[in-house]
Amino acid sequence: MLIRSMGRLLAALLLLSAGVPSLQAATLAQKVQEHTFANGLKLLVVERPGAPIFSAYLTVGVGAVHETSGERGVAHLLEHLRFKGTETIGTTDHRQERPLLEAIEQTGSALDRLRNEQDAAPERVAALEQRLADLQKRHRQLVVKDEFARIYARNGGVGYNAFTSKDLTSYIVSLPANKLELWASLEADRMRNTVLREFYTEREVVKEERRRSYDSDADGLLYEALLATAFTVHPYRHPTIGWPSDIANLSPTVTRSFMERYYSPVNTVIALVGAVDFEQAVALVESYFGSIPAGTPVPEVIVIEPPQRGEKRVTVEFDAEPRLAVAFHKPTLPERDDYVFDIIDQILSQGRTSRLYRALVVEQQLATSVATYGAPGYRYPNLFVISAVPRHPHASAEVEAALYAELQRLAKEPVSEQELERVRNRLRVDRLRYLQNNSGLARMLTFNQSVSGDWRYLVDYDAQIASITAEDIMRAAATYLVPGNRTVATLQKKGP
Repeated sequence: MLIRSMGRLLAALLLLSAGVPSLQAATLAQKVQEHTFANGLKLLVVERPGAPIFSAYLTVGVGAVHETSGERGVAHLLEHLRFKGTETIGTTDHRQERPLLEAIEQTGSALDRLRNEQDAAPERVAALEQRLADLQKRHRQLVVKDEFARIYARNGGVGYNAFTSKDLTSYIVSLPANKLELWASLEADRMRNTVLREFYTEREVVKEERRRSYDSDADGLLYEALLATAFTVHPYRHPTIGWPSDIANLSPTVTRSFMERYYSPVNTVIALVGAVDFEQAVALVESYFGSIPAGTPVPEVIVIEPPQRGEKRVTVEFDAEPRLAVAFHKPTLPERDDYVFDIIDQILSQGRTSRLYRALVVEQQLATSVATYGAPGYRYPNLFVISAVPRHPHASAEVEAALYAELQRLAKEPVSEQELERVRNRLRVDRLRYLQNNSGLARMLTFNQSVSGDWRYLVDYDAQIASITAEDIMRAAATYLVPGNRTVATLQKKGP
């Protein structure tokens, strides 16, 4: 599942206090138990003895931001391929399929090289395409489709899924409490023995996903253009799914190398939340994951986006109704101004009483919808994005002008204590909603451990939010929400 933007969700997930019923006995800092194994794998456990179920998040701290030229799109493609199985799962006979996989890889690589030749003879291309199709047809006889999913489903598993973002990749499932060892055995097998089965078939699936989600989607096109314009050098500018030419040239060799380097214990954090015993969890994870080699730590991205020196604008033409997106560069966690923007996000667009909704949608009726969110990732300085869809017959320029008027007001007029308290209350409601389920807490823990390096970022979040003042909001708005720091992307209908 491709994640385009997780801003509002993660803003909610980052909130916690000790007053939640399931955590009344102790603060989060006391409830989370952790263990780091010799190979670098990090385990976080929260015991919730109640319903006999648990949620598991296995998060690898590698995403699209870590890809280099020639690898772009590989993290997302790997998410697909790692559902295909291992040497014992997803096949009727791995020894029999191994030579077929090698022949498929050789033929597919030769076909890719030939397609990249400017004067390639069509008959040679057609011959290789036919050979690849024949090999894939033979191989399909040995494939057991969706075996991981069926095993989990037969054992009471729900919510089995995965997602790739700019910063990380997560594999998730919830299971009955007595299936912890099953989970450990399956996920350790996936980490150790993934087979890149049906590579070229799945690459075509990703190509179609890209056409559907970006090339043929107005919002996708606009978002992609916004990022590519806002970022000049930082890899956040590239789509998680990859550009079309990136996907078309991904090879099994490049994909396998990326996986073997980074999808390993040293880059992985596991969160188990629910009816789980900590000591038993440590023993099982040690038994199944402990002998897996540590792997290569994911390198930090050393590219730093230079300060923006003036407004940037880009226009996208597409057969759809107009829409608008405005992005401002800002710091990320754990900088104090990142907390301030969580408040700003709530003030501007969360709920029917928010400022932009009230001004643009209700009072002036310039837009049919308006939203704000953080994008595209959280590991490195990112963007605060405001998007809106103009209401006919109003143009994007009218919406843009009204939007800027609200931002100027935010920079010049102190937010009342009443409005601030209303925002804090709304954040508390979001917090409670996510903390009521095991999966939400597991997601929070792995996200913060992977992105900020320490899940304890959660512990004092409420106190940080409570300390933000009206002056902080005015200062942040006057510093970041300014013309020289903004990128404006507009989508206009193609044609006269």
